[in-house]
Amino acid sequence: MYACNGILFNHESPRRGETFVTRKITREVAKIHLGLSEYVVLGNLDSKRDWGHAKDYVEVMWLMLQQDAPKDYVIASGQTRSVREFVETVFRYIGKEIVWEGEGLNEIGKEKDTGIIRVKVDAKYFRPTEVDLLLGDSSKAQRELGWQVKIKFEELVKDMMDSDIQLMKNNPLS
Repeated sequence: MYACNGILFNHESPRRGETFVTRKITREVAKIHLGLSEYVVLGNLDSKRDWGHAKDYVEVMWLMLQQDAPKDYVIASGQTRSVREFVETVFRYIGKEIVWEGEGLNEIGKEKDTGIIRVKVDAKYFRPTEVDLLLGDSSKAQRELGWQVKIKFEELVKDMMDSDIQLMKNNPLS
């Protein structure tokens, strides 16, 4: 039997489940952009994740299966960004700059130009066993399979935002 393991770090796309933090953010910011919502509520803004686009990860899974002998690979973008950075990038995509005030549970994110609160923190979204930093090393896949990340972080955000803006236009109750 030919069997490989792909240890895939966070692979995101517009198809990501809405309970995952990236999709929760893009869906809610799409609603804010369309005037359907006021703010997004999150947990630990300083958690860092290794986010890559699912399209890149599907490509490398296919490459793994094309090898003469099965091997295991770690698949990751090799870059880490915080939830806070993800939020800032998503808001920047809709032309809004977020500035932060306070700290911990009292931290908020406001639109720079208007002062409107767009991000709130709630303790119920903190994980009891939170891993503060997730960062993968896919150098083996790069070396042996010739795989490289093609879709940059900003393109990932654009893809997710374009999809969620369209989704909310078509079905505001989603």
